[in-house]
Amino acid sequence: MATKLLNKRLLKPLQRIINDSRSIGIILFIVSIVSILLANSSVAQAYLAFWNLDIHFPSAIHLPHSLLHWINDGLMAVFFFLVGMEIKKELLSGELSSLKKSLLPVVAAIGGMIAPAIIFALFNRHTTYQNGWGIPMATDIAFSLGIASMLGKRVPVSLKIFLMALAIIDDLGAILIIAFFYGGAIQWLYLVAGIIITFFLAIMPRLKIKFGWWNYVLGVLIWYCIFNSGIHATIAGVLFAFTIPQHALEKIQHALHVPVNFIILPVFAVANTAIIIPENITYAFTSTLSFGIISGLLIGKPLGIVMACWIVIRLKWAKLPAGVSLTQLTGIGILAGIGFTMSIFIAMLAFSEPAVQDIAKVGVLAGSVLSMGIGYLWLALFSKNT
Repeated sequence: MATKLLNKRLLKPLQRIINDSRSIGIILFIVSIVSILLANSSVAQAYLAFWNLDIHFPSAIHLPHSLLHWINDGLMAVFFFLVGMEIKKELLSGELSSLKKSLLPVVAAIGGMIAPAIIFALFNRHTTYQNGWGIPMATDIAFSLGIASMLGKRVPVSLKIFLMALAIIDDLGAILIIAFFYGGAIQWLYLVAGIIITFFLAIMPRLKIKFGWWNYVLGVLIWYCIFNSGIHATIAGVLFAFTIPQHALEKIQHALHVPVNFIILPVFAVANTAIIIPENITYAFTSTLSFGIISGLLIGKPLGIVMACWIVIRLKWAKLPAGVSLTQLTGIGILAGIGFTMSIFIAMLAFSEPAVQDIAKVGVLAGSVLSMGIGYLWLALFSKNT
C-alpha cells in the first residue's frame, strides 16, 4: 500500500517532469534566478566562496583546482559527450545523414553563427572585449526546444526537427570554436597522446575488442590528456563520443539523459550564474560587451539564419520543411538566440576577470530572455494551431 502511494504521489509526477521536454528549460531558468538572488544576498560571500573552493591534488597530477573548474572542465565534458553522441547518431542515420537532409539546417547554423559574431565585432572592435566574439554564436538546445514545445501543435513537428538539427550543428560549431580559439598554449605531447588513445578506441571494433568498461577508462584518459594539452577539456567528451559503436549509442544516451539534463546542466547553471549585479546596473547594459552580446543573440541569430535559408531556397538548393513558412522559420531563428548555458560557458573561457565575466553573463541572460519572450510571442501569433 505504501509503495503504491509513493508511486502515485512522487514517482509518477517525477516521471512526467522528466519526460516533458519543457522541464529542462524551466528548471534551468528557476535555478539561475535562485543563484543570482543568492549571489546578491547577505550570504553572497559564502556562496561565491563555495563555488571557488580550492581542491588540492599532488602537484604532479595536473587537475582542475576549484569546484567551479571541475564543473566547467569535468561535468561539462559529460554534457559534450552526450552532445557528441547525438551528432554522431544524426550523421549516421538522422537529419544530417545526407546532403539533401542536412543542407538547410547546416547553412542556417552557419549563418546563425557568422552574423552574431560580426555584430559583436562591430560593437567591440579594438576594445578589450573583442575576444568575446564567440559568445553570441551559441544556441541552448534545452531552452530553445523547451520554448518551442510549450507552443504545442502551433509549431509543426518538422520545424522542431529543423530546430534540433540546427542546434546540434550549432553545438558542433561551438565545440570547434572552443577547441581552436579558447584554449591555452598547446602541449603537444598530451595532445598527441589523446589523439592516439582516441584512434585506438575508434579501431577497437575492427580489432574484435568488444565495447566494455575499458572504453570508459580510456575515455577518462582522453579527458586527462586533452585537459593538459591546452585545448579545452570538454572537447574530450566529443572525441570519446565519436568512438562509441553505433549499437551502443542509444543505450548510453538514454542512461545519460536524466543525469546530464537534470543534474549536470542545473549544477552548471547555478555555478555560472552566481553573478554579482553591479551597483550601477545601467553600466552593464551600456557596455559595448553586453550590448554586442544582446544584439548578437537577439538580432544576429535570426538575421543570419533567415538570410542563409532564404539564399539556398532561392537558389533551389534546398526547400523549407513540410508545412513551414518563412515567417515561422523567423520565429525559430529568434528562439535560436537563446544562448544561455553555452554562451555563458564561452564567456567564462573568453574572459578571466570576474567583473568582465559578470557583465558578459548579464548580456547573455538579457539577450536570452528577450529571445525567449519575443520568439514565443512571434510563433504564437504567426503559427496556426493545427
